[in-house]
Amino acid sequence: MRAEREGEEHPLTLLLSPHQRQQEEAEEDGNLIKQTWLESKRLWQVAAPSIFSRIALFSVTVITQSFAGHLSGLDLAAISIVNTVIIAITFGFMLGMASALETLCGQAYGAKQYHMLGIYLQHSWVVLFLCSLLLLPLFVLATPLLKLMGQSEAVVERTGLVALWSIPFHLSFPFQLTLQRFLQSQLKMGVIAWVCGGVLALHVFVSWFFVYKLGIGIVGTTLTIGFAWWASVVAFFAYTVSGGCSETWTGFSIQAFFGLWDFFKLSLASGVMLLLENFYYRVLVIVSGYFNNTEIAVDALSICMTIYAWESMIPLGFLAATGYVTGCKSLWT
Repeated sequence: MRAEREGEEHPLTLLLSPHQRQQEEAEEDGNLIKQTWLESKRLWQVAAPSIFSRIALFSVTVITQSFAGHLSGLDLAAISIVNTVIIAITFGFMLGMASALETLCGQAYGAKQYHMLGIYLQHSWVVLFLCSLLLLPLFVLATPLLKLMGQSEAVVERTGLVALWSIPFHLSFPFQLTLQRFLQSQLKMGVIAWVCGGVLALHVFVSWFFVYKLGIGIVGTTLTIGFAWWASVVAFFAYTVSGGCSETWTGFSIQAFFGLWDFFKLSLASGVMLLLENFYYRVLVIVSGYFNNTEIAVDALSICMTIYAWESMIPLGFLAATGYVTGCKSLWT
């Protein structure tokens, strides 16, 4: 009605009295407010667990660095370089490649080809795992690469040790990131939130036990973050195969090995894009290694960047929820 009044009024509206027109406008405004409230409520039903799961999972890294800081400044500097530089490279690339699964699952779910979600998930496992193996030299050769960049000798040696023990953490990305997007495409946000919350609580206990009770030191601290991520992989996979996704997971299939090249081409561009986006400002950590007091410089900058990344989980979770609600609008009706 209001749109018509802006141009040319509908003939029937001319028959209404001023009071009736005001009443009709009030009803339209009321419907708009009601619809906005309903859409906001639906959005937050997805956004709240999405934000929580991202904060909880990122907090695993924050807690790990906190425990490393209780060991020594050198240990904190080493694990900070690994997490904010080496892991940032591999995580950004894997995350970008996993977004291809997000697109394919959304299309298949919208077309009601539910069985294809499981096939696409297995596609992503094969492709991303092979790519993760190709990135292993970054961890194995961390020490000579950092020496080539002219970093402090003590920091380089400790960083190389931490990088080697971070390989289990790195190898969890192909499975954790894809399983999470597989569940997100079906709006299983509550499941993801519960798993991430449980993993966070478990990680706090395991980190305390490894550092203060077993006294394993920086090696144990590094292993705890990999343990936490693999725990989430096991939980997501157990939920998927135990009937939580009965329509979309029909078991392992030989079809997972067909069409891998097409999936790789689709995911490669987004992987490189997110890699560059996630890495460019983290070069500052490497640059800080050229200062006189390397440990303090690296520690301070990495803490600031961690806080920045921590708070960025809120808008990222909200934006992800917005995309899923928009793409899966039919699920609400």
